[in-house]
Amino acid sequence: MKPRIVVPLVAAFCLGLFSASDAWAGDAGIVVPKLLPQPAQMVEKSGSFVVDGNTRIHADGAVAQTVAAQFAVMLPTSVSLQRKPVAGKTQGGIAFAIDTMQAWQSPEAYVIDIDANGVRVRAGDEKGLYYGAVTLTQLLTSGDAAASVRLPALHIEDAPRFGWRGVMLDSARHFQSVDDIKRLLDAMAQLKLDVFHWHLTDDQGWRFPVPGWPKLTTVGSCRIPSGDGGIDAATGKPAPYCGFYSEAQIRDVVAYAAARHIMIVPEVDIPGHATAAIAAYPQLGVSGQPVAVSSEWGVNVNLFNADEATMRFLEDVMGQVAKLFPGGYVHIGGDEAVKDQWKVSAKMQARIRELGVNGEEGLQAWMIARLERYLSAHGKRVIGWDEILAGKLPPSATVMSWRGAEGGIDAAKQGHDVVMAPAGDLYLDYLQTDSADEPPGRPSLVTLKQVYDFEPVPKVLDAQQATHILGVQANVWTEHMRTVARVQHALFPRIAALAEVAWSPKSERDYVGFLQRLPAMLPRWRAQGIAYAATPFQPTVASELQHGGVQATLREQLGYTLRYTTDGSVPTAASPMYYTTLGLPLPATLSAQAFFDGKPLGAVVTRTFTAASLLSRSDEELATCSRKLVLRLEDDGPRTGDRAIFNVDIFDPCWVWKRAPLAGIAEVQVRAGRIPYFFQLAHDEPSRVFKPAQTAHGELELRAGCDGQVLATVPLPAQPDADGFITLHAPLQNAPAGGDLCIRFTGDTRPTMWVLDRVTLMPR
Repeated sequence: MKPRIVVPLVAAFCLGLFSASDAWAGDAGIVVPKLLPQPAQMVEKSGSFVVDGNTRIHADGAVAQTVAAQFAVMLPTSVSLQRKPVAGKTQGGIAFAIDTMQAWQSPEAYVIDIDANGVRVRAGDEKGLYYGAVTLTQLLTSGDAAASVRLPALHIEDAPRFGWRGVMLDSARHFQSVDDIKRLLDAMAQLKLDVFHWHLTDDQGWRFPVPGWPKLTTVGSCRIPSGDGGIDAATGKPAPYCGFYSEAQIRDVVAYAAARHIMIVPEVDIPGHATAAIAAYPQLGVSGQPVAVSSEWGVNVNLFNADEATMRFLEDVMGQVAKLFPGGYVHIGGDEAVKDQWKVSAKMQARIRELGVNGEEGLQAWMIARLERYLSAHGKRVIGWDEILAGKLPPSATVMSWRGAEGGIDAAKQGHDVVMAPAGDLYLDYLQTDSADEPPGRPSLVTLKQVYDFEPVPKVLDAQQATHILGVQANVWTEHMRTVARVQHALFPRIAALAEVAWSPKSERDYVGFLQRLPAMLPRWRAQGIAYAATPFQPTVASELQHGGVQATLREQLGYTLRYTTDGSVPTAASPMYYTTLGLPLPATLSAQAFFDGKPLGAVVTRTFTAASLLSRSDEELATCSRKLVLRLEDDGPRTGDRAIFNVDIFDPCWVWKRAPLAGIAEVQVRAGRIPYFFQLAHDEPSRVFKPAQTAHGELELRAGCDGQVLATVPLPAQPDADGFITLHAPLQNAPAGGDLCIRFTGDTRPTMWVLDRVTLMPR
């Protein structure tokens, strides 16, 4: 066979008509490599090698033996081979070796050679050899499980584009167990991600102990959730939400990460996001008055003061961090530090004058510079969010750019190292699809393609400035992630796109090729117990009542083939392929599923349509009037178990049913719930709007369009029913035959707000 370089497939093909196996010429039964991230270079050669129960693992030297043992553990049991590594150089089988004779591009570089004589994995450093083992694991799991795996003859030369390939997890807002953290680290290592940024302190919780400051964990690690979620139903007493990691647990996690060549970057946020620490020790705050650990989301105004005693506290904290985390970086936050308290504090204004700094931003810069000196003396570099650029920044400080790329561009031009993590592309608490099955989060989308298309090096930087871009990071803020399953849903599959952006050469990135390789990751994640998001792999269904029937439109988020049935059966690879809107007589049942290579990818989605069902819509199926700050929020109760979920614009709670079929409709029924308004808005407070109430508890108001004529007004009750909901009946007056139906609740949204659950049109 003529040697060839295997590159990503061109983007012109239609996924529904192209099979991944069509792209690979080889012997019958040969595995088609499905690797994530894509290697820098992969050359196909003539021949193959079979891995089966007779295949041995060989390791030359102590480092190779360590990696070989890890390879034997990470490889699924479905792959047959003799897993106990054999020491020494041996021909045949799978061989791992450190090669000091070759000049290596980086410590993370590796080479894999596969031919009829076996598999050889080489690198100049343990980290590179480990990544070679990861790639080989993916090669051996690129096909269906079988007693033997026939690998194609290959030569792979690989090294990462960026050294910083990171994921941030917020453990302050919601707490994850050590086992959950380890499962994430395993999945990161499988994708060659090597930085775990651990957000450990915030307004809602302090998650690690500091000697001499015991209340950080006895007080600061607990909060009382808002509403029913903070009440024990059996006793009626407050039910605190608590959690922190002991020193032993942190050391365990650090060692676990290090074995997988992942550096942990701990974050202690200063001077803002400090409420949990101030709740434990009020003297650390500006007023010195007691506060509670926050149960609200958003931007809290509480700041650390800049007194000498508080700075000594922060140095104690950083000393503990330096002791527990051996990595080279400590993240000191610096974001969203609203300076209102400092501005009105005579003590802080005197401190500004005493230090001779330039106002409040200068005071924050002074605090950062002092902690930078302390950490530098302990062998650490400071990294912070891009707000730290507002004041004079120590030359060694690294900037994490989250408010777009601008902060990173500014920092790189000033000579600072940069990690690109813009919210609009890499904040994974943003929802990844517009499916009604998405869990709570921010309905502003960050899709899989958006993550994949992100380019970490801005074009405006010259070659020298571009060298300051250390890499890229995706962030997971957990306000709305009460369970680890929701964390995993947010991360996966988008974490795979991040990995390819961070590792693969820019020239080798191809989204269509990525989508062909992505399905191979799904069984790997399932084997690890990862609850990856099903929503990108399943169709969404939109429907409208037309001409006495239903017009149903299917959409698959990633472009895989959709097949459907209308007889109630489960779609198969032989079912009709979906091309365009379906017109179906009522009643109708539509089932649809995504397929790739003839195999189903996600769950079957089934919708049953009747004349009545088409006159009812949930909040997820409605638009919001202004989209100022739309959130997908969870009900406040019950304390444990499933809760209702609502789409709501917290700045302007107003919903709209576009092109509502109002002809012949006598009444609109609105099922509404009520939740606590648990948001701190700081300087965004003026953006919040609501219509004043005309009656004691406000009204449900229906309009023809958001600014059109009033169609109905119904007074709201003082309280919902016992189940937390109320159904309101609104007779229509002079309703147009069609047009937008706007639904709004009047009255202030504090301390509780009404939210829409379902709207139903009732015919005459």
